[in-house]
Amino acid sequence: MEHRRLGATGPSSSKIAFGAMALTGIYGAIDEREAFATLACVRERGIAHIDTAEVYGNGDNERMIGRAIAGYRDEVLLATKFNFRQYAHSDRPWPEVVRSSIEGSLRRLGVDYLDLWYLHRVPIDRPIEETWDPMAQAVRDGLVRYLGISEASASTIRRAHAVHPITALQSEWSLLTREVEHEILPTVRELGVGFVAYSPLSRGLLGGRIRRPEDLEHGDWRRAVPRFQGADLEANFAIVGALARVAAAKDITLAQLALAWLCAQGDDVVPLVGARKPAHVVDSAGAADVRLSAEDLAEIDAIVPRGSAAGDRYPAEYLPGLVR
Repeated sequence: MEHRRLGATGPSSSKIAFGAMALTGIYGAIDEREAFATLACVRERGIAHIDTAEVYGNGDNERMIGRAIAGYRDEVLLATKFNFRQYAHSDRPWPEVVRSSIEGSLRRLGVDYLDLWYLHRVPIDRPIEETWDPMAQAVRDGLVRYLGISEASASTIRRAHAVHPITALQSEWSLLTREVEHEILPTVRELGVGFVAYSPLSRGLLGGRIRRPEDLEHGDWRRAVPRFQGADLEANFAIVGALARVAAAKDITLAQLALAWLCAQGDDVVPLVGARKPAHVVDSAGAADVRLSAEDLAEIDAIVPRGSAAGDRYPAEYLPGLVR
């Protein structure tokens, strides 16, 4: 698979990256054997950028990824995330808390260093510098190669970048979620920061497999997301249907169209796809070979201009912690 660089001076990433969150049950029950088969398919398809987080499955996701890559760690751009909320009630000095996070992730992953370490969300109750400086210390100590930040505002990105360079911003970006294009994307491009786009298939809406609310399993977190409910879901299905017709005319899947559109937004963009089955990995990896013309992109933009998706992308209680 083709590679592209993350940021002006960052590491090389496969054109498509793999996000492992779905392998620990957030979207319903997962069979461990199938999870490892999925991860084996990730390697077979040339996806050499794997992303996890300490909060996924209370560390179980990191342990799974560590086991999966044990024989080929040097072939992988390995990323995980520091979730400050897990330590909200700690009475230790904050730099010690940050340090314990990276040490715990390294232990669970079974590796000596991390390629890319993200701040999962920006703390509400403390300046960004108080977290970013001890994260930078982990780079200086050789535990981490590069730092990333997730769901940060343009102003926060600038403040953190002034303390230590940000290599990648990981934020939601898809055909149905385009708010980042207004201010955040120009900011990261000005600073030479790469963009890792999570939920590039809008949590499955652009995957072509969800056609009604009942398609979501019992216990699936998406049942609480406004975008998947009632009139909002119906409105989004209308957009998805129009995009599916464009994909069919090109003889590609809807997911491949959505991922190819993101890849076409610039060589600094890497879609982060999730999957629970090997077949889904194969489908997503195929997007790396799809080329969209200027006419294709114009047709897609006419169907789904910025901000046209119906419903919030998270439940109401999550919204205050986003894009700070």
